[in-house]
Amino acid sequence: MKDTKKFLMAAVMVTGLALSACAPTAGAPAGTGSAAGGKSADPVNVGIIYSKTGALAAYGATYYQGLQAGIDYATGGTGEVNGAKINLTYADDGGDPDKAVTAAKDMIGKGYKIIGGTVSSGIALKLAEQAQQNKVLYISGPAATDAIQGINKYTFRSGRQSLQDVATAGTFIDTKGKKVVVFAQDNAFGQGNVAAVKAVLGAKGATVQSVLVPDGQELTPFARQLIDAKPDMVFVAWAGATSGTMWQTLSQQGAFAAAPIVTGLGDASTFGAYGEATSKISFLNHYFPGASGTDVEKKMVASVEKAGSKADLFTPDGFVAGQMIVQAVKAGGTDTDSMVKALEGFSFDGPKGKETVRASDHALVQDMYQAKLVQKDGAWAPQVVKVVPADQVAPPEKK
Repeated sequence: MKDTKKFLMAAVMVTGLALSACAPTAGAPAGTGSAAGGKSADPVNVGIIYSKTGALAAYGATYYQGLQAGIDYATGGTGEVNGAKINLTYADDGGDPDKAVTAAKDMIGKGYKIIGGTVSSGIALKLAEQAQQNKVLYISGPAATDAIQGINKYTFRSGRQSLQDVATAGTFIDTKGKKVVVFAQDNAFGQGNVAAVKAVLGAKGATVQSVLVPDGQELTPFARQLIDAKPDMVFVAWAGATSGTMWQTLSQQGAFAAAPIVTGLGDASTFGAYGEATSKISFLNHYFPGASGTDVEKKMVASVEKAGSKADLFTPDGFVAGQMIVQAVKAGGTDTDSMVKALEGFSFDGPKGKETVRASDHALVQDMYQAKLVQKDGAWAPQVVKVVPADQVAPPEKK
């Protein structure tokens, strides 16, 4: 659920933040190790643009950690594909589309054929434009906007999208003939959620209205607008550092007494942010540690913890990006069209179970979750209520 903005010099983004994945050469599994005859292929440079700083830095950090684990897992610990070292160069977008585009242009100008990343939906759209214009592969990160689904042949995603969130929300209650009000930030992420609710729940007979809050505005008047709309259900789509304040305002203004509220369960830092309303909220969920219990998830969590961090909401998005990058290079080399073909229809075991890149529009079809927060050791902890199968929440196909 996620979006916003802020700083870092463009020149520093590509130089001072450059890093390379570890690439020991011993013990490489078939298809990922040294090239035939003992020769190493030319390195494959991959540019990752993400929020190291800014309002979404916490989300960027988990994406980054997951990416490291995903590359390691998909290459069998070698950091190589067919003898070619995967060199990851990082740039901080700070939540600023202009800085992200500057970084992308710099990398593409240096010959990079693969770009990945960003938490911000607005930035993802800009990077998708760069992919189209320059014919490079772009694998978006946690950015949830539905607008990049099928936007062009070069753009993919490694996370879920808003339509999948909304479809999961629609599994809680029958919304036919009901008024659903979307309470969200007035940005690409929030607007995308409004469009998704109209597309999914509106198609099921719901009347959909919205209350959109501009960045930096006092929340109380908007909470009153929400209550005055007399909804049958409220769908909240919110991201970033103001989440706690938003929930407190809704609680203080009595929104929870006005209608049932459905929202996405965010990262671990938000688990205690709902206050007295925690038990009243119906949570849809993309991921939390332990949600799937698959072997791949366990390896991801172990890898992230070994590196001194903890898995969280968007760790799988980074991990899957690593799997997709490796698949693209393994089957497509560095030819963009070949890499695109290698990913279209790609079905694999990800942290959440079986995941599939739909060939027609590059949607990433995956399981979602109904969840609740429960008290555990004096703190709130997530618990799966129901696994919602991937095909039940797959986005409508774009052709």
